Amino acid sequence: MTDTIAAVATPPGRGGVGIIRISGPAAAAIGRAVCGWPADRELAPRTAVFTPFFGATTTTSRRSDEQTAASLSVTVRQDALRIDEGLLIFFPGPNSFTGEDVVELQGHGGPVVLDMLLQRVLALGARLARPGEFSERAFLNDKLDLAQAEAIADLIEAGSEQAARSAMQSLQGAFSARVHDLLETLITLRLHVEAAIDFPEEEIDFLADGQILAHCDGVLARLDQVMAEARQGVLLKEGMRVVIAGRPNAGKSSLLNALAGNDVAIVTDVAGTTRDVLREHIQIDGMPLHVIDTAGLRDSPDVVEREGIRRAYAEIDQADAVLFVWDSSDPASDPALSLPQFFPELPARLTLVANKSDRS
Repeated sequence: MTDTIAAVATPPGRGGVGIIRISGPAAAAIGRAVCGWPADRELAPRTAVFTPFFGATTTTSRRSDEQTAASLSVTVRQDALRIDEGLLIFFPGPNSFTGEDVVELQGHGGPVVLDMLLQRVLALGARLARPGEFSERAFLNDKLDLAQAEAIADLIEAGSEQAARSAMQSLQGAFSARVHDLLETLITLRLHVEAAIDFPEEEIDFLADGQILAHCDGVLARLDQVMAEARQGVLLKEGMRVVIAGRPNAGKSSLLNALAGNDVAIVTDVAGTTRDVLREHIQIDGMPLHVIDTAGLRDSPDVVEREGIRRAYAEIDQADAVLFVWDSSDPASDPALSLPQFFPELPARLTLVANKSDRS
């Protein structure tokens, strides 16, 4: 990759600190130019240097015989526009995030100031980075594998402590190490099988004594564990869909309010109060949950209520877990009687929740 990219590395909006990140062969030269330093000034690796950042009134020239980043030289006029002041940090490749020379300009976090500084960097020869291009370059330069690159996005988007910890483990290579270990085991098994086939005259009893099947069973067991951990990671990232279902007036909305910690659903003694789907996002022990309250399940002549019941069944079909709330004070609400009425086949991960035990 011969081009140099740049982008704002901090979130949009106002803040105390704003960072412009530059990566590529011209990163160091552009950093010197922004700071008004001579082209031959050495940049100390991983050392924060306090410096002014100069704008477009800086006089910029290139040697005609060498149109490269190394030839970029800058002379700062006395009337040069000072955009900001802050820290310059140089990370020489390949020991940087992207594997290339990286420069960070850390100034103040005002959007106007950051845009002025970014425009200056682009005017000096950098190209605006595409979304995710810094991680892409790290991947292409073997600084990250695909799982680690995805873990960066997961860490940024983490909605809970558990999700953040899971993403950090993947970023550190825990998931990749498991996959690579499985791959090495499979390669070894293949080599043994090929050797037994290609050299039948040799005394190789790897196939005859059942070792191959035992090793394959072990690989399958480890693969099942990896898949289970991957599914758990998806739940931590996206959240578990938990649907609250049951007969009308069983206490479904009361349960939603208790889980949410506030009155998000209307609760009355009138059966059929909830007619639409209500959603609330909560966390329990670090697990993000999308709790969904639904209309009470029953045969109803009301057109609006029937639509609410149809939506309730649609949510149940997509749920990761279903909490079936029943009124323990009403013998007619016994799940043994009501569940077959509502579900020819029970939903996956169904949990019975007995309510109104104080009235029984």
